[in-house]
Amino acid sequence: MRRLLGDRRQHRVEDVLEAAVEGFGWEGATSSESGRGVGLACGREKGGFVASVAEVAVDPASGDVAVVRAVTAFECGAIVNPMHLRNQVEGAVVQGMGGALFERIRFEDGRILSNRFSRYRVPRTMDLPKLKIVLLDRPDLPPSGAGETPIVAIAPAIGNAIFAATGVRLRSMPMVPDGLKAGG
Repeated sequence: MRRLLGDRRQHRVEDVLEAAVEGFGWEGATSSESGRGVGLACGREKGGFVASVAEVAVDPASGDVAVVRAVTAFECGAIVNPMHLRNQVEGAVVQGMGGALFERIRFEDGRILSNRFSRYRVPRTMDLPKLKIVLLDRPDLPPSGAGETPIVAIAPAIGNAIFAATGVRLRSMPMVPDGLKAGG
């Protein structure tokens, strides 16, 4: 993992990557179960650093994709209110999952079909994976980036997990609004 950072190595990025991988219990990038994959991604925004590991299960018959488990490690300097920050990160991960997998506005013949909340698919309780949040406190740094940053790593982690499970690289979101079709 460190070699991928090359000369751009930043200790804060390394710290969240290591925390996410450790929190997940990553033993390697492959799963022994068919139709399952694990993906990793990281990012930074507004002074915050985040890394997510996601495990997905893909049903080959239906094409359904489910996030089974996700770990997100987050560092945004000094933590002022850990409970609030944990809730913020959890909410961002859930929102990011929705955008990654199925949230979209539907159109037909120039008309919006998802013109009310009941027609707009957001993550539901049954969609939520086993979720673990790892917070890294840096009291030597001022707090920053807790509102937006946690969302940036979950979608690419899910995309990487889908690729690990299927060999199909999806490059637009939502990735699987109607399930994963043969050939992506």
